[in-house]
Amino acid sequence: MLKIGDRMPHFEVMDQDGNIFNSNSLTGRKTIIYFYPKDNTSGCTAEACNLRDNYAALTAQGYNVVGISKDSAKSHKNFASKYDLPFTLLADTSTEILQAFGAWGEKKMYGKPYMGTLRKTFIFDEEGILVRVIEQVDTKNHASQILD
Repeated sequence: MLKIGDRMPHFEVMDQDGNIFNSNSLTGRKTIIYFYPKDNTSGCTAEACNLRDNYAALTAQGYNVVGISKDSAKSHKNFASKYDLPFTLLADTSTEILQAFGAWGEKKMYGKPYMGTLRKTFIFDEEGILVRVIEQVDTKNHASQILD
């Protein structure tokens, strides 16, 4: 689990366009990395659309926005196209990034435990140092949580 002051873990993974995305490309800009469970589900769609609707305000404050889930690049492509998402979505099908960030853990559905994506947002400064973690994400108002 990352802690405030930790450096962003290095990763390379496929984006929604099938290109290899390297985390080194994030250096030099403040970065929001948000982890979400699944494309096209109600909470994840609300969160992505809220970030989309506030994308200009986020970029005006110098933020780069990246969403990560264990869905495939093809699923991300369809999700981004369907909702006109202007930011990068990364396919962590192996859950390696999710685990490195501490966004993979035990959840419960109908009282039964299972491993899954924990909805969390990590905010890094221009040097790639973690400055804030949002653990209780309000999917409908997530941008305001970040901008506050």
